[in-house]
Amino acid sequence: MSNSVSETLLLRGGRLHDPAHGIDGQIADLWVRDGRIVEPQLRADREVSLAGRVVMPGGIDLHSHVAGPKVATGRRMQRPAEPGMPEAVPTIHATGRLYAALGYTTVFDAAIATSAAGLAHMELAELPVLDKGIYLLAADDDEVVQALARGTADEVARCVGDRVKASRAWAVKVANPGGNRFWKAGRRGDQRDLHEPLPGLDLSGREMLARLAQAVSDLGLPHRLHVHTINLGLPGNWRTTLETMKAFDGLPAHLAHIQFHSYLGGDADETTFGSGVEPLVTWFNEHPELSLDVGQVLFGSTMAMTGDALAAEHLASVTGVPWSAHDGFLEGGCGILPVTYREKSLVHAWQWAVGLEWFLTVADPWRIALSTDHPNGAHFTAYPTLMRLLGDEAFRREAFARLHPTVRRNSPLAHLTREYTLNELAIITRAAPARLAGLPQKGHLGVGADADITVYRPNADLSAMFAMPAQVYKAGLLVAEDGHLRQASPGHVLAAM
Repeated sequence: MSNSVSETLLLRGGRLHDPAHGIDGQIADLWVRDGRIVEPQLRADREVSLAGRVVMPGGIDLHSHVAGPKVATGRRMQRPAEPGMPEAVPTIHATGRLYAALGYTTVFDAAIATSAAGLAHMELAELPVLDKGIYLLAADDDEVVQALARGTADEVARCVGDRVKASRAWAVKVANPGGNRFWKAGRRGDQRDLHEPLPGLDLSGREMLARLAQAVSDLGLPHRLHVHTINLGLPGNWRTTLETMKAFDGLPAHLAHIQFHSYLGGDADETTFGSGVEPLVTWFNEHPELSLDVGQVLFGSTMAMTGDALAAEHLASVTGVPWSAHDGFLEGGCGILPVTYREKSLVHAWQWAVGLEWFLTVADPWRIALSTDHPNGAHFTAYPTLMRLLGDEAFRREAFARLHPTVRRNSPLAHLTREYTLNELAIITRAAPARLAGLPQKGHLGVGADADITVYRPNADLSAMFAMPAQVYKAGLLVAEDGHLRQASPGHVLAAM
């Protein structure tokens, strides 16, 4: 069923989609040895015909939530899964199996507190198949915040670097910059701007972002600062998202789950709620130092979990749904609560449309990564449906026709006809996440790449095609076939320092 580590494997005659090397559907062979793609050899120990199959690198999820205390709390709070559907927050073993069966071979957990890093790594050690890493919520660490307030670049870089190294993290994440201090000072649910000083400190959210981005750059971390900005989910938050984009002043930064930060409206007035994408995407398209993932909402039941306890508490107050907060030694809160997205809900329909508008109006697919902010917008097993929404305009229009009528009348999505090609889908699920994460050995099929390879049967129904790869190879080993796990090797932990 699988090749040994030392044998030479020839995958012959597949139709390759390898955007990093400008390959768009050409028929070619792949040679694999010792877990890497290699130059053609004199002979193969084993040969597999991929004639008629679509071949891509293994998928990379740049922003997900799969481990740590917040996820454990979510597992206890989740509602029973619908028949035939995975749990909103699967066990760590099921998470690896489901990702691998979907053709994904690398995942990053995007929000781990410094005090929870050890627990997260214990759990990730049990995650089968996938390579994995964590983004560290270093900006919730009080010593880092104090260094940021003093404004000494060397001290900030030292503090951040110490925590990244001790936590075996891959990147630095900031969730609602300064939000935990406002929350602990009694500020609940109201909007603020990035210029407001944090309680008790001579430091604004804007200064925090700029100084953290500089520290990440100074440290040479592989992934730029990963930013979940303020006012998540609140009407009118497009203004502070634009402030956030401007705060970096040319420094590289990655904007997480941008859909949740792109709304018109004010004071929670649903009659004025809508899309604030246009001014944001205009700025984004003109500033190549920025990248983003979308955090697409798809309809159905899931679990919200965020390193932004303020946002979770506000959502619980407006929905009446019970919630929980995990707080790591008073560093910062992670809010957790069940959520169900409905087509006929005005707000949920706008969220669905806003996310797709982002995907369809970003000019450069190399600066955008496909995500649902699993499980916040939807479960990662819904990625094939999202890929069909992007690549099949007729399917998207059918879905759009079922939405709340206000959204159908007013959303710019009604006039967007763009369809992603297979190569563009390979970019946003593989090549771009690898480049943005700083993984030169992943996301492509060139010599020297990790032999993480996904093989699909062509299908006009893209959701069916991407939901069931024919074969998935991880480091040259066949790990999944037709939805069944064949091997459960542990994968590697990705640590930056």
